[in-house]
Amino acid sequence: MVVGRFAPSPSGRLHLGNLFCCLLAWLSARQQGGRVVLRVEDLDTARCPRRYALQAMEDLRWLGLDWDEGPGADGGHGPYFQSERTERYQAALQKLEEMGLVYPCFCTRAELHAASAPHRQDGQVLYPGTCRRLTAEQAAEKAKVRAPALRLRVGDEEIAFTDRHMGVYRENLARDCGDFLLRRSDGMFAYQLAVVVDDAAMGVTEVVRGSDLLDSTPRQLLLYRLLDLPAPRFCHFPLLLSHDGRRLSKRDADAGLEVLMGRLGPEEILGRLAYLGGFHPSAAAASAEELLAEFDWAKVPQADIPIPEGLFG
Repeated sequence: MVVGRFAPSPSGRLHLGNLFCCLLAWLSARQQGGRVVLRVEDLDTARCPRRYALQAMEDLRWLGLDWDEGPGADGGHGPYFQSERTERYQAALQKLEEMGLVYPCFCTRAELHAASAPHRQDGQVLYPGTCRRLTAEQAAEKAKVRAPALRLRVGDEEIAFTDRHMGVYRENLARDCGDFLLRRSDGMFAYQLAVVVDDAAMGVTEVVRGSDLLDSTPRQLLLYRLLDLPAPRFCHFPLLLSHDGRRLSKRDADAGLEVLMGRLGPEEILGRLAYLGGFHPSAAAASAEELLAEFDWAKVPQADIPIPEGLFG
């Protein structure tokens, strides 16, 4: 059976980009007769207080996007808040350490963003391997001054996969990514490790998420392989942009659900989102159930989608 999921990171009220993701994930899983899991990605508890997660759940119910397993619907794979799952991430980290693939990194963010550091085409910093060859003695000396982050040592190999929507994507981890974080210097586990552990533990077979995370997939596929875990199928969709071409964020107040709820009902919001997704013929109101008959990944654009000014009032 297909098992999809919502995995919001509730650092504020849900906005149109979050809702678009939840709608597509829900439609894709439900259309295949599958189940939906809700997981709250609140590793950064300072940025993601519990009240935002509770509000997000209330908002999803208001929209008619239900879930079969998650907070309030225990399916035996809980807890469903990442902040309560750190023992599982530690166990995975220990397995990787026992394989000799983990090393301490003492580089600061400022050092990594220095002009001399290599950058990807999208501007992200490529880790240059500064701490990769530290001896145990050197690492111990540095640890007296600064707590280290932990990185995974990657090999010079290409990892390729076929995304259900975007097609073939490939990346050489050594050249295009570099050794990546598993745990930050403050002890917080990295997204890449946590999401792999959780999706496997919760039986997720399909991950629907924005194209901004497409390039993280090879890292996750490597972790699935190293941890001997089954990898899901991935389906990345284009991002919604503001009418002037900017990526949506929680700073875009007009795109936040709190504002939208004052203008539109749930079916009006879903109908407009489906219209932007290319599978609803107009911006007319429609329930999630009604959209099941229309949903088709082949109709969803691959390029990012600007929101026409005034579409949501």
